[in-house]
Amino acid sequence: FSGYISQVLKNYTDHACDGEYVSLRCPHRTTISIQSSFYGRIVPSHQMCPSRYPHSYATLIKEDVACSVGTSLQKMLDECQDRRSCRFLVNSRLFGADPCPGTGKYLIVWYKCRPNEYKSKVACEDDKLRLSCKKSMVIAIYSAIFGRTQGGSLECPYQTLGMPMIECQSATALQLMIKRCHGKRSCSIYASTYEFGDPCYPGIRKHLNVIYTCDNTPFLLPVDETQPPALNSSMEPVGVSTEMALLSNILAAYAFVT
Repeated sequence: FSGYISQVLKNYTDHACDGEYVSLRCPHRTTISIQSSFYGRIVPSHQMCPSRYPHSYATLIKEDVACSVGTSLQKMLDECQDRRSCRFLVNSRLFGADPCPGTGKYLIVWYKCRPNEYKSKVACEDDKLRLSCKKSMVIAIYSAIFGRTQGGSLECPYQTLGMPMIECQSATALQLMIKRCHGKRSCSIYASTYEFGDPCYPGIRKHLNVIYTCDNTPFLLPVDETQPPALNSSMEPVGVSTEMALLSNILAAYAFVT
């Protein structure tokens, strides 16, 4: 169970140079949720995706290290969003007009693996949030936000009092919700600064938004053995072990996430 959950909670990163395939893949019963994407070049080729041209030719052209394409996110959403896996060849033709001809580019994608079926609950500041699952099911937290998001919340309309629509979020909301609710049939918590701290300026009304799923309680759940390829240590966290763990060892999953 902890292996399955740790894969779901993980933020994945993958990359591919021009002329290479990028492959995204999520575990069983989850789908790809694209978080962000970049296509272009912002570091020299000796640091990432070396030039394919001979060195003598490469010196004749000035490499553009301030090159980016604004359509990369939409392209990734079109190709991979809500699919369990996707794979395609990376080249500039996929993204429209080439902003820096002659410069080798690369694609970096950040994504998560979202459960196929999930629930969302919101509690306004100082209200109690209650989560529960049916008998033989337990709570698996996917994400948690306490603060104020740019789009706001329909359930908790803001009284701005002339304040600008700024975004502020607690850095510990996810860890706290995992500690309080993970692996339980039901749980409750107050959406208060006492629990989560205050990530916003005084006077800004906040809310708690939790996305979770109810999963079966058998001690072992299926976990894919295949994981997205790891990058170097500066770009990708160490891969998650796919070993199964007993449900009673849920604290180990929490320790990994934190």
